[in-house]
Amino acid sequence: MSNQTPLYEQHVSAGGKMVDFAGWEMPINYGSQVQEHHKVRQDVGMFDVSHMTVVDFEGDGAREFLRLLLANDVNRLKDKGKALYSCMLNEQGGVIDDLIVYYMNDDWYRMVVNAGTREKDMAWIRKQAEGFNITVSERPELAMIAVQGPNAVKHITTIMSDDAEAIGALAPFNALVLEHCFLARTGYTGEDGFEIILAADKAVWLWEELSKAGVPPIGLGARDTLRLEAGMNLYGHDMDDETSPLEAALGWTVAWEPADRKFIGREALEAIKAQKPKTKLVGLVLTEKGVTRDHQKVVVAGAGEGEITSGSFSPTIGKSIAFARVPADTASEVSVEIRGKLVAAKIVKAPFVRNGKVCI
Repeated sequence: MSNQTPLYEQHVSAGGKMVDFAGWEMPINYGSQVQEHHKVRQDVGMFDVSHMTVVDFEGDGAREFLRLLLANDVNRLKDKGKALYSCMLNEQGGVIDDLIVYYMNDDWYRMVVNAGTREKDMAWIRKQAEGFNITVSERPELAMIAVQGPNAVKHITTIMSDDAEAIGALAPFNALVLEHCFLARTGYTGEDGFEIILAADKAVWLWEELSKAGVPPIGLGARDTLRLEAGMNLYGHDMDDETSPLEAALGWTVAWEPADRKFIGREALEAIKAQKPKTKLVGLVLTEKGVTRDHQKVVVAGAGEGEITSGSFSPTIGKSIAFARVPADTASEVSVEIRGKLVAAKIVKAPFVRNGKVCI
């Protein structure tokens, strides 16, 4: 039986089409997925992301442990509340999961990991934490709501008026602890906004206050097209346990310096880097009519074949876009096999859309 978030009844009451997602009953949409997508790009929308896993690391060994666990380096986090995006790797350099970690103080870091990888993530983390002076605490009693869009600040500061000044001044990729919640200026849409972690019994109150203020609920369908336009990877599609960050356009998340920092997967990554990856992840835009879908074949003249890892029609651009894993020496022109026909496409640099503006 699927799990339900504290906001399940709110989704059903709003007409959400519920589907199983990573073992959770979640809304794929509440009507028109395209309209939901545009609402976030042009105004504001709210997402229930309570299926995500919140993990706290506490103790004076937390920093040392996370410097070993993650490919990015938490030592870069100097200011309290600062966030860092990173991959957590296995010994072969494959991506166990991608995540955000927040530095709250020297003895407390908070991490948010994906719902579909929860069990393997927690097993891996607990195994690696043996011998470190830390407490690892999963926080299932917490819920999480994302409010995203160019008008997100206006709505959140109106509802949380007592903290409006602090919220408005919060820089992107930073978090702060308020009386009733943990609020981060992060998201998965390419728009301004917040991810708010709070007690499950407070989540319904916040959701309903946002609804009264005119913020519409947005389903997982629009969340996927928004993140793809924003050039953001999806775990299990664009990278996985057998794919390194260097083959998933995530090389920028690997902190190679200082050279003497040992992190899990480093030796394997160094070998892949020295031999040069055989594939790369690129952005594609169809130059002819057609719709890109996951797993479609990509034909690269003179170089071989690749595969669409994430594909969809882009509501903002009005064309089909995709991420594709292709041979490393692929140039700028490829073809995508759609229903037995080759459709022309060009390689572009992601993001496709950011802050409401087309970038390609």
